[in-house]
Amino acid sequence: MMASQQEIFAVLRQYNPWWGGAGVPDLPKWKRAAFAELKRWLSDPPVHRAVLVTGARQVGKTTLLLQAVESLLSEGAKPEQILYATFDHPLLKLVGLAGVLKVWREVQPSLGGTEFLLLDELQHVEGWGTWVKHQVDFEKNQRIALTGSAIPLSEESPESGVGRWHTIKLPTLSFCEYLQIKRIAIPDLPDISSLTGLFDWTPNERVRVGEIAKPLVAHFHEYLLRGGFPQTAQVDSISLAQKLLREDIVDKALRRDMTAHFGVRRVLALERVFLYFCLHDGTILDVPALSRELGVVKQTVNDYVELLESAHLVYKLKPYGYGKQVLRGRHKVYLADAAIAGSVLLKGKELIEDSTRLGVAVETAFFKHVFARYYQTSIGFSYWRGKGGLEVDIVAEVRGEVVPFEVKYGQSAVRLADVKGLQLFCKERNVSRGYVITREMTDFALLPFEMPKPRARKAPQTQGLLKIPAPLACYWLSKPEIGSTT
Repeated sequence: MMASQQEIFAVLRQYNPWWGGAGVPDLPKWKRAAFAELKRWLSDPPVHRAVLVTGARQVGKTTLLLQAVESLLSEGAKPEQILYATFDHPLLKLVGLAGVLKVWREVQPSLGGTEFLLLDELQHVEGWGTWVKHQVDFEKNQRIALTGSAIPLSEESPESGVGRWHTIKLPTLSFCEYLQIKRIAIPDLPDISSLTGLFDWTPNERVRVGEIAKPLVAHFHEYLLRGGFPQTAQVDSISLAQKLLREDIVDKALRRDMTAHFGVRRVLALERVFLYFCLHDGTILDVPALSRELGVVKQTVNDYVELLESAHLVYKLKPYGYGKQVLRGRHKVYLADAAIAGSVLLKGKELIEDSTRLGVAVETAFFKHVFARYYQTSIGFSYWRGKGGLEVDIVAEVRGEVVPFEVKYGQSAVRLADVKGLQLFCKERNVSRGYVITREMTDFALLPFEMPKPRARKAPQTQGLLKIPAPLACYWLSKPEIGSTT
């Protein structure tokens, strides 16, 4: 071993100050919505599995682990039984998982009972998936939490773990979390158990809540500019926030991580693919056209898209349908955060004045909120394209029900004629409810549309097309109390 046991333990002791009786330093009081889920899997797991927290760089994965440590200690866990290690550190990366655990147990003998292993940035460790499977199978007294920002999708998928780990996807900050971290006073808005409940509101109730929520609009626009990364969200200057975000994405996530973890040699070509998504966020990917433009084969383009998805920089949506409809269809691609495109393209505050770009940013932000809320209970997310080029932006399949969403942020008042794609989809697919995401707080109402009669014996009590202002929709979707859209 190149490093001595004492040198390795000295590093571990710095990362685990609770071994010497100290607390966890410099932790924010606010907690991500994912904290409750992580804590449940550490304190009282539903089944014996590890927990894998994945997300882009700088979304708060390390903070989440350390907050879990603080909570475990407050509940009486023995400090010596809690190990935190980050494999971003060169020495810990060098000795690997086995070396770290060996030193820990030689210096801190097991006291019996439950051990907690919190392992950060595990993508730096070769063969981590096999190690986790072995630990889960044979070390029943351990509870393991892992994080990774650039983990291949094949490693991350539940199928590869064969039931050995539960994945928590940590997206960038939701609008509600952004308001919390910025300590912004939130208007006295009613809590709702589901978006479906809004169908039963009276017109006067919608008008009243829309009026109360008007102060959220300016904060929502700043949220689109600053982004949902905790560090950049708290920077006073928007231009500095966008500069930091640009450096994290381009310099670190693309140039460093892609080279170190995935062996990408043509980094410039990968950057150009990413720049394409910044210029065409939320559009359908034309692989042959992009292949010709870059001068690379189509398979390389597909590989790069998968790498960007592995680094949690983009989301892919398949076309809605089954069989050949999906296999032959093209994916729609969203950036992981609405502020990424503006930061990379140096848009600044002028984004708010560009109705087209602003509409794209809102659609990206809204999709992230829908995805974050329902990815564990949803069969999947897709988009729909019908005859005559009519489209539906997002289709979520939640607990067996198809729920379409159309984002219309580029106009002051949305009419029935503006959502022809949504109407056609509901008629063709026999869908009883749909949502239109609007711009103005006064544009919060039911659209007069006769929905198709459902095939089910018992018709849903709430039917129609409901318009919801985007700041309210994102706020409610990111509230922990909300249940489902159905």
